[in-house]
Amino acid sequence: QVQLVESGGGLVQAGGSLRLSCAASGRSFNDYAMGWFRQVPGKEREFVAGITWSGYRTKYADSVKGRFTISRDNARVYLQMNSLKPEDTAVYYCAEDSLAGRRDVTATGSAYAYWGQGTQVTVPS
Repeated sequence: QVQLVESGGGLVQAGGSLRLSCAASGRSFNDYAMGWFRQVPGKEREFVAGITWSGYRTKYADSVKGRFTISRDNARVYLQMNSLKPEDTAVYYCAEDSLAGRRDVTATGSAYAYWGQGTQVTVPS
């Protein structure tokens, strides 16, 4: 059974930074792409960033390009968030791809098989 546990969320002033972390266990983490998504109550979940199993390819939503950076090591995936804005306020989820060795990052939520419980990020206006 795959388990994903996010941490690092919190309240930060506009312009500040946070680093989210997602610890994975249960199967060969290094074989799967990972993604970060976020959701605001009443809105659909949206893709934020993703990284391939190798770490060589990344993809970002236009709204976070240049501000957020996704990375990974052997057991965790990270999301470094800089220059935070009030519109970044959401619950952030990490997710693990359903397909091992996918060549590129998919932004489609249904392609991810496992999800964490989420961590709240709040940037007051």
